[in-house]
Order: sequence, then structure tokens, then C-alpha cells
Amino acid sequence: MNKHEEIAIIKGISICYKPYLKPEEAKLYCNLEYTQLNKKLKEFGIFKTSSGYYKREDLELMMSGESVKVPPLKSKLKV
Repeated sequence: MNKHEEIAIIKGISICYKPYLKPEEAKLYCNLEYTQLNKKLKEFGIFKTSSGYYKREDLELMMSGESVKVPPLKSKLKV
């Protein structure tokens, strides 16, 4: 194996243990292209965190076909 292949393997393994993934890492983790990933994320209601990362647990649920439990939004408006 050459050095480039070794680095790719190490990055792939490290992605599996990170709790939050960057969008590029999420693409690799889910084995989807960018537009396919965005379509699936929208379908399952998965959004980035405020820092721009995806939760790995949510991605795992999406890949298994289960629905993701999104906490209800709290309204700041009083009626």
C-alpha cells in the first residue's frame, strides 16, 4: 500500500468513531453523493448543528431507515 491509500484508510476509520461529522465526512460515511445526501437529510429532517456538523447517530438512523426524533421547537412568542 502506498502512503496515499494508507491516509485514506486511516481517515475512513477515524470517521466511524467521531460523534459529529463535517458535510464532506458525512458524504463518505453514508456513501452518497452531495445531492443524494442532501435529499436524504431533508427527507429525514436531519439538520446541521450550529457549528455546521451532523450528528453521527442521526446519520446512522437515516441509513437504517428509521425516523429521526427531532425535539419540538419552543416558541418565544407568547399568545
